[in-house]
Amino acid sequence: MENHPLIGILVTKRNSRKRILELYQRYHNLNLKLCAFTPADILWEEQRIIGVSLKKGIWKQRSFPFPHVVYNRCYNKKLITIQRLEEAIGRNKCFNNINFFNKWDLYNLLKKSNLNPYVPDTFLYHEVNIFKVLDKYKLVYIKPSYGLKGRSVYRVELTDNGDIHISMHSLAPRNIYRRNEGIQEKLDELLGLKQYMVQQGIRMRQLDHQYFDIRVLVQKGIIGEWAVSTITCRVAYKHYFNTSMCETIYDVADILPQLFSPEETNEILQSLYEVSVTAAQEAETYIGTLGELSVDFVLDEQRKLWIIELNGKPQKSIYEDLKSVNRIIYSRPLEYAYYLSQS
Repeated sequence: MENHPLIGILVTKRNSRKRILELYQRYHNLNLKLCAFTPADILWEEQRIIGVSLKKGIWKQRSFPFPHVVYNRCYNKKLITIQRLEEAIGRNKCFNNINFFNKWDLYNLLKKSNLNPYVPDTFLYHEVNIFKVLDKYKLVYIKPSYGLKGRSVYRVELTDNGDIHISMHSLAPRNIYRRNEGIQEKLDELLGLKQYMVQQGIRMRQLDHQYFDIRVLVQKGIIGEWAVSTITCRVAYKHYFNTSMCETIYDVADILPQLFSPEETNEILQSLYEVSVTAAQEAETYIGTLGELSVDFVLDEQRKLWIIELNGKPQKSIYEDLKSVNRIIYSRPLEYAYYLSQS
């Protein structure tokens, strides 16, 4: 086992096992065995799994013993399957156990930490008077506590003439209300029963009149410690604020020098590294063993960094055009899995 630990990648659907496994298989050179399986592939009584593996270019589905370490790539909020696996293979032998983060819980965690200055004021939607919050900040974003890819995120702005503009994805308002039209009731109808948060709107620095954010991918590697793997900028389409629907992705080193002096660029980069690693450490104290996450930032017009959110299952397909980073982003989780297998 010391030389050839079996690492299992837990995925949601059987038809995605080969695709996901192939990506990770391609970019590592460690002395380990790799297989992909789903929760439905676990044979609890036999303590075995039905997994897919690639050996000498040939795909095989067969029965394996329980892996020595499990890398969770299912997008989940609940621990039931992972807890059962850990009972069988050992504590802290699974990582990314919960990767569908509750944004409200993480906001509270970061707000109480040393990262407080980087976190915009945020409130639970049903606990605030939305007009008072708008009166204070002029711009807010309303987002689900459990959200992904910018879906169901509303931009709400109080304009100088007192009108309230509500937008989704694009800056063009979908709804315009007068000051006295009962904005809370209108939003209640729009949002329904899901749990939403209201976040202070940051007046974002723009690149050629386009919104952009900065995504820092933080991962653990062969020595089991957090490190920054890559920093990219996601540039939204023109007239859109939602950077999840981005037009282009750039290496941050190509963007910051267009906006800032070399000294300012270095200062921002240093902060991105330090704050992202600290955010990952804080998240792990609350969530449990993690091997990767991404931290999304924006820069305001005074070039201050703000943490917008943390993502527990970073979308790696966004890096397809940045070929130079593929090896590191796919190999590091396996390095960490190998590290866990030896500990």
